[in-house]
Amino acid sequence: MPPPKSKGGKMLSLVNWRLKVTINDGRALTGQMLAFDRHMNLVLADCEEFRRVRPKKKAGEEAAPEQEVKRTLGLVILRGETVVSLSVEGPPPIVDEDKKNALPVGPGRGMPAGRGMGMMPPMGPPSLQRPPMPFAPPGMPGPPPGFARPPGFPPGMPFPPPGFGGPPPPGFQPPQ
Repeated sequence: MPPPKSKGGKMLSLVNWRLKVTINDGRALTGQMLAFDRHMNLVLADCEEFRRVRPKKKAGEEAAPEQEVKRTLGLVILRGETVVSLSVEGPPPIVDEDKKNALPVGPGRGMPAGRGMGMMPPMGPPSLQRPPMPFAPPGMPGPPPGFARPPGFPPGMPFPPPGFGGPPPPGFQPPQ
């Protein structure tokens, strides 16, 4: 009994393989096939184009031999209508399992980004990990008793800043 055929057939078994694709204008494209569809549209990664060109003929000279010109294209989506032939150039690249999930090391350093106060490092037992709030919660007129100016607060600026603290503005309904 023959082995069961996969639903995608031969094309599915060629995903990630390095292929040489000849198209109807004579060019040859070589790249790693990432995807295909029922129209034979192809997605090729690290693609290179090869085409044959004849040098210009000057008067009184013999015809010079054709030259092959190579051009790097990168990621290419190729319309299936133009594909004339496919051939295998090489197997899929070997990927180490250890390196597959690791991110490449880059320059710089990791820092929190966003608005507001930066993250504070832990400062002891869980009950003391966070410093007291630098502003009063809604419904309180100002900072808690015994609370000093927050670190890094500009000198000369009144505390709390204008517009914060005191009674709510007119027309504002406090939460119930």
